Amino acid sequence: MTHPAPPVSPPRTPRPTLQNVLRRAHLRLAFVAVAMAAVSLIVVAVIALRAYAGNNLNLLARSLGYTVEAALVFGDRIAATEAIGLIAKEEDVAEIVVTDSRGRPFAAWQLPAGSAIARLERGVADVALPGPVTVRVVHDGIVVGYVEVRGQGHQFFGFLLGGVGGILGCLAVSVLGAYISSKRVLRNIVAPLRALAGVAHAVRRERAFERRVEPVAIAELNQLGDDFNALLDEFEDWQNHLRHENASLEHKATHDALTGLPNRVQFEARLTRALGEAAVTGQRVAVLYLDCDRFKEINDGLGHEAGDAVLIGIAARLRSELREADLVARLGGDEFAVMLAPMRAASSAAWIAEDILSSMTPSIVLSDGRTVATMVSIGVALYPDHASDASGLLRAADAAMYRAKRARPGSWQVAEGVAGPA
Repeated sequence: MTHPAPPVSPPRTPRPTLQNVLRRAHLRLAFVAVAMAAVSLIVVAVIALRAYAGNNLNLLARSLGYTVEAALVFGDRIAATEAIGLIAKEEDVAEIVVTDSRGRPFAAWQLPAGSAIARLERGVADVALPGPVTVRVVHDGIVVGYVEVRGQGHQFFGFLLGGVGGILGCLAVSVLGAYISSKRVLRNIVAPLRALAGVAHAVRRERAFERRVEPVAIAELNQLGDDFNALLDEFEDWQNHLRHENASLEHKATHDALTGLPNRVQFEARLTRALGEAAVTGQRVAVLYLDCDRFKEINDGLGHEAGDAVLIGIAARLRSELREADLVARLGGDEFAVMLAPMRAASSAAWIAEDILSSMTPSIVLSDGRTVATMVSIGVALYPDHASDASGLLRAADAAMYRAKRARPGSWQVAEGVAGPA
């Protein structure tokens, strides 16, 4: 009698050991945490750099607009090309195009094609950074042209490569540490990774670039934290650099390079704000328009250096005669303007005009020891007596200044023919 064969059991699948399970679980956890931190940091970096690069391009375009304004007005293409070329060499730009008011090409500058890496940088910049920035060039309220600036992306590309390399290095260190760790090490790894992810999220959500990952006991994660902190240091340095560059460009756009005084653009903007406040409070605002009576004679006879010294000396004396709340600006050439706001009494403008004329009496000493005598003529206009807006107030003060100059150089007059004392 034959017996039936016993059933054949299926082969058993090898089961992983607890150590392998822990290693794999920790590996997955470490990978997810580092990937989240890396993606968050890259996203934050791109957003921040894009925003700051856009502001930088906008301020650079505005600065270029002020630089080529005169060339556009006088149709000097060569001067415009030279001016934008000098500025472009110092900035991270790929192309600058200046057109006239009708959109016709006026002047242009373009970075040479360069190597394949340079072309790759421009391709990355075209995708990741803001597109070309275009600003209007305005002269006396009339649009005389346009300036278009396109970023090169060299700094962004280098920074991006360094960031990706650092993140990949951090990820490699984390994977190696996860592979050789145990259950106890696993618990010690989770907390540092969570802290790192928390810093990355804080940087992304709150722009908290000052946050840093604290040192930990495990060497691999400590190295990861150091690399992460190094990336944050680079991001913070880049942010501060862009902030400083933006501030510098903004200062150049609103201040006179020779005297350091605010220029016409800033003066008119602040005058407009002061008139708005005065309309609410019912107080007066005074504008003094000043012109140097002997400037052309000094410039032609003693040279441009002497003329510059006279302008600097006049600016210094004007500052010394005014209150901290008052504003003095150089409008261009040998013309200055002073805003007195607020003013309780109209007679205060007359006293200040007299003080300014008195301050111009001493001669200005040049660098070679020679002395130059100078004087100014002043026109005074008051809000709301002579005009209700900034441009009208400046025109009224300018007209009064010319009446004072014709009547007697070195004197002052009030708008609408009211003359100051001789």
